[in-house]
Amino acid sequence: MRYLGEIISLGVACSWTVAALASEIGSRKLGVFVMNVWRMGLALLLSALLMVVIFGSPYPEFASKETWGWLLLSGVVGYFFGDWCLFNCYLSIGSRYGQLFMTLAPMFTAITAWVMLGQTLSWSALLAMAVTLTGIAISVLGRGGHHKISVTLPAKGILFGIGAGLGQGVGLVLSKIGLDHYVADVPGHLLPSVEGFLPFASNMIRCMAGFAGFSLWLLMRGEARRMQSSIHEWRGMAATVIAVFSGPFIGVGFSLMAVQFTEAGIASTLMALTPILILWPSRWLFKQPITMKSIAGAIISCIGVSLFFLI
Repeated sequence: MRYLGEIISLGVACSWTVAALASEIGSRKLGVFVMNVWRMGLALLLSALLMVVIFGSPYPEFASKETWGWLLLSGVVGYFFGDWCLFNCYLSIGSRYGQLFMTLAPMFTAITAWVMLGQTLSWSALLAMAVTLTGIAISVLGRGGHHKISVTLPAKGILFGIGAGLGQGVGLVLSKIGLDHYVADVPGHLLPSVEGFLPFASNMIRCMAGFAGFSLWLLMRGEARRMQSSIHEWRGMAATVIAVFSGPFIGVGFSLMAVQFTEAGIASTLMALTPILILWPSRWLFKQPITMKSIAGAIISCIGVSLFFLI
């Protein structure tokens, strides 16, 4: 089918939009830590079932200590720190702006890959960073008194948004290192038949780290009883289930499928449209006004993301 990859990519962007909105609702109903314990636990369960279907085993096989170490670290940075920042960002300034700040992830990925992997930080990447930052600045800056530039969002929400992009970007590089080790761990005669599914197994290890991190933090805060009471908050639980299916399960799976049917740059660009797609639903669900400034900022940020992949 012509344009199948592009259609799947747009579907992924819509799926991540649903995940962001559901996550904001779930966080407001259940709290960030309770929501993420359920979210990581359900994602871990679904990943284990997927492992049984694909590999015949509920846990990642062939993974060495180095693979486990890098992927667990990636889960701590990406899922625990990154998602903690992201969900607090949702509570502070809403999922619409949260997804806008997530356009910083490719920038942090490029910088981390330059530092840790020695990859070249090209002029096109620097241009993409500048365009992305310009789009975010247009969205969050406004005119204050005496014609001075002022920030229109709470500083706490902005810091959480930057932290979310940082966690996502650094976590992605750590995942790549872990996945490279994983590929080397698999016996050569089995690799062609399972290589396409190794990202799912890797994501399961990352989910373990995220689940353990949020669970331990919840216990340390003395809020374990909130897990039991959260079962009766059906709106929050329903939002959590939707967030799990549309985010780490369906979203990740179909994003991997999209690059099989179209160029990676085109797929990544289309999947990065979430900050634009989320504008109208957030207006409908959370009564957040849509201004020309917010539309322009979202579009420019998405253009900045696309430049990472298209030039």
